[in-house]
Amino acid sequence: MEKTKFPWGRTFLVGFGFFGISILWPVFNQWVPLILQAGNPEFSTSVTNFVGFGLGPALAMFIMTWDNIINIFVQPWVGNRSDHTWNRFGRRKPWILLGLPIALVGFISIPLAKSVIAVAVFILVTNLGMALFRSPVVSWLGDLFQPEQRSKANGVINLMGGAAGVLSYVLGGLIFNAFGRSGPFIAGAIAMIVALAAVLIWVKEPKERLGNHNDPAGSKDESIKGLIPNLKAVFTNKDKSALFILLAIFCWFTGFNAIETGLSSFAVFDLGIKPGTASIVASVANLSFLAFCIPSGILAGKLGRRKTIIYGVLALTVIFLVSFFLVKGLISFIIILVLVGFFWSWVNVNSLPLVYDHGDEKRIGAYTGLYYFFSQTAAVLGPTLGGVLVENANYNYKILFIFGTIFMFLAFLSMLKVRDRAHEAKLKLDAEANASS
Repeated sequence: MEKTKFPWGRTFLVGFGFFGISILWPVFNQWVPLILQAGNPEFSTSVTNFVGFGLGPALAMFIMTWDNIINIFVQPWVGNRSDHTWNRFGRRKPWILLGLPIALVGFISIPLAKSVIAVAVFILVTNLGMALFRSPVVSWLGDLFQPEQRSKANGVINLMGGAAGVLSYVLGGLIFNAFGRSGPFIAGAIAMIVALAAVLIWVKEPKERLGNHNDPAGSKDESIKGLIPNLKAVFTNKDKSALFILLAIFCWFTGFNAIETGLSSFAVFDLGIKPGTASIVASVANLSFLAFCIPSGILAGKLGRRKTIIYGVLALTVIFLVSFFLVKGLISFIIILVLVGFFWSWVNVNSLPLVYDHGDEKRIGAYTGLYYFFSQTAAVLGPTLGGVLVENANYNYKILFIFGTIFMFLAFLSMLKVRDRAHEAKLKLDAEANASS
């Protein structure tokens, strides 16, 4: 069987779409929690030269989940609708053109808010705009790449996202120190415009998606539309692998998002790190993540996506547990961030391709929407419960590491129930090829 040459140029170009998305969220996750909480007298460490609204962790962390609440409902609908969209702009591009201006207006306005009501409105506007085009952009992974190419392609795409995260954290911290809290938001907005303009201009969308020749049995039903019918199809399928991978995604994102959302608050309020420095330090996890994005895709080609994810989730379970006891200062914090970024790449790079392996090639957007339904539901539950835990632990953000440990272990148990059909098929083909030679 002749192997298809991997399209590196197209992959890096598509990666600019994820770069554009990923440049915004680190700025959002780093600075919005501080804007919401700075000035609260319950924290032992005050933030100098940073005016905030003095909210408590539970309310602040809940506000940080609003994008995920919107995503639960909007992204599955948008993903499914984009499967059936085709106009002169393409299939996924019209959704970028719709959502990008809305997101930019809300995002740039957040640091300018003079009241809690105003900042809440701007956060909602940002969240809605981003929700309108994230699923369509990510669906290009299924549209433009053969099934066997997707882990490697997703490695490249996540490399671009990781690079965006590093730039956001490092430059965001430096820009904050030089220009104040509006600086990171303005710079992030400009970078997002440039990156998404590149994909709008140069990514060529095919009317027929490349994976369609490899549809699994039972993919005839293109009439399934909407979140509830898609969920029902997953739950009633005799092969429960798709259900268990989605449950695992829910569990690991519940734990991971609680820690990620509380990370800047942990660094500033628990460890006493200055806000600008905390932003730069947070880039360490992204640097570690992007360094192993492509290798983790290659590793999945050898071990299979399922095994790679299982090893990554198990490692993160141990790391989060150890972090609760050992992270007491800047050096230990940096070491843990390096390890988290390294093993998170094993999980994150291979999870969406594994969902596609158990899905329907004609409904890539719909399965992307299901992926986001479970991950975004987790991203609501994780930070919200995490914020309540922090308040009940005397405003100690370190408790989030125990929370993350529990949910990573639940994800590990769920992954044990997943089959790796694509890897099994590959091993069978390799065995047949060896036998014939």
